Formats: sequence, structure tokens, C-alpha cells
Amino acid sequence: MPNLSTSLLQALGLLLISLVAGAMFGIWRGYDPATYTPATFVEMHQGAVRGLNTLLPAIGLVAIVATLALAWLGRGRPQVLWLYLAAAAAMATAALITRFGNQPINDVVMGWSTVPPDGWQTVRDTWWNWHLARLAAGIAAELLLITAVFADRS
Repeated sequence: MPNLSTSLLQALGLLLISLVAGAMFGIWRGYDPATYTPATFVEMHQGAVRGLNTLLPAIGLVAIVATLALAWLGRGRPQVLWLYLAAAAAMATAALITRFGNQPINDVVMGWSTVPPDGWQTVRDTWWNWHLARLAAGIAAELLLITAVFADRS
């Protein structure tokens, strides 16, 4: 059974990964950009970037660090170690997709007026495809971390 500090670190990791994965899930279910007019898409996207572009990566980074710390604490038990490492790797994958897939597109969209340029749908659809990939990685990270915590407690 883990000690109190390990339990608190597990709770922190679970909370943070849940916040990030939940935000990604919420965007997927509530923000299908293909359903918006061009002006609404630009306004919604720019608002989301202003509100989330710094916060979610910061939360994700702390979640990765917490999960790696749990892996270090579980290093004497290979199954637990590898589950924590896999959770951290999945979360890092979501972070890399965000950094190199979504954020460059966010930078482009932030420069648009409410009348986007010709071909804007291609940019929108590319961003959405990257989002779906990072959502899959985020959900995998959460499932792996939950599994690791259960394994760590047995």
C-alpha cells in the first residue's frame, strides 16, 4: 500500500490528467468547428486559445512530472513502473501533438480577422485532426494512469 505522500502524488496526477483530458473531451463534444460560420469559428477559436493555450500545457507538464515521479517511486515493481512510464509517455505525446500540431495553427488563426482567408477550412480541418489525435493520447494517458494507480495499490 502506498504511503501518504505517494497517495497525494497519485491524486495530483489523476486530477491534472483528468483536467487536461476532460478539456480535450469537452472541445471534441462541444466545439465541432465544422458546424460554425467562418466568423463564429474565428471568434470561438481565438477565445479558446486565449483561455487555454497557456493553462492546459502548464497543467499537462505538471501532470507529466507527477507521473514520472510516481514511476520513480514504483521503480522496484516493474509492472507499476512501466504503467506509470506509459501514462507519462501518452501525456507527453498529447503535449507534443499540441506543441507541433495545434499550436502553430493557433498562431495562424490568432492573426485572422472575423473574415478568415480563402482556404481557411483546410486549416480548420487540420487543427481538428490534430485535436482528435491528442484527445486519443490524453484518454490513453488517463486510462494508463488509473491502471497504474490500481496496480500500485495491490
